[in-house]
Amino acid sequence: MNEEFQKKEVNNLTMEVISKGIYKETSEFGFSTQDYIKLVNALLELTIHNKTNGKNNTDKIVEPKLKELKLPLVGEHVQVRLFDKQKDLITLEKWLSDEKGRMFLLSRLTSKQTDLMQLIEDKSNKLGIITSHDSSPIGVLAFLNYDKPHNKAELRKLIGEEGFRGRGYAKEATKLWIQYGINNLKLRKIYLHTIDTNIANIRLNKDLGFKIEGILRKECLIDGFYHDVLRMAYLAF
Repeated sequence: MNEEFQKKEVNNLTMEVISKGIYKETSEFGFSTQDYIKLVNALLELTIHNKTNGKNNTDKIVEPKLKELKLPLVGEHVQVRLFDKQKDLITLEKWLSDEKGRMFLLSRLTSKQTDLMQLIEDKSNKLGIITSHDSSPIGVLAFLNYDKPHNKAELRKLIGEEGFRGRGYAKEATKLWIQYGINNLKLRKIYLHTIDTNIANIRLNKDLGFKIEGILRKECLIDGFYHDVLRMAYLAF
């Protein structure tokens, strides 16, 4: 068996494995025949584009010049400032005591609740407080496991005040927080983990520019039920 034949066989096997994996993932999203045709065309376009521009995955990243943003970050309906343990701790404890709040502390990868004080004291975690324009706190944002050498961190978000949920404030605040992460923390990659049943959160993440990187099957045990976990990421540059 010559070297060229071996290489061809390996490539064929690799394509077969990848194809089966893609089919398994996409079929669960209800892909139709037309969707698969679109997927093939999209892959061909990417191949042609990369060859035309001489791009490959080993190209060195050129970081843009970024200007640090002043805090608080101001949006149309909300503001975002840094967490202040002295004045925000009691409010945060209240938010995290209800059903939605406890998910903020839950690791989707280990199914374990993070201790709030441990999360606050860990210097690799950066917390922000969402407020209305009258400075009333309504939610919390976080970059967890801030990896400065690799310019990445995990995003978490929560509207703690029930009366402010479902009104678009999480989306607006998260956009501000992402810009803070990119400009002030120099984040290149922001990632998150969400369970498969949280459709509203998945849609929100997609609207914010996050893309699905993978699905971890039956990864997280919540209230006696195993859930698939979607890994999603936002690439800044």
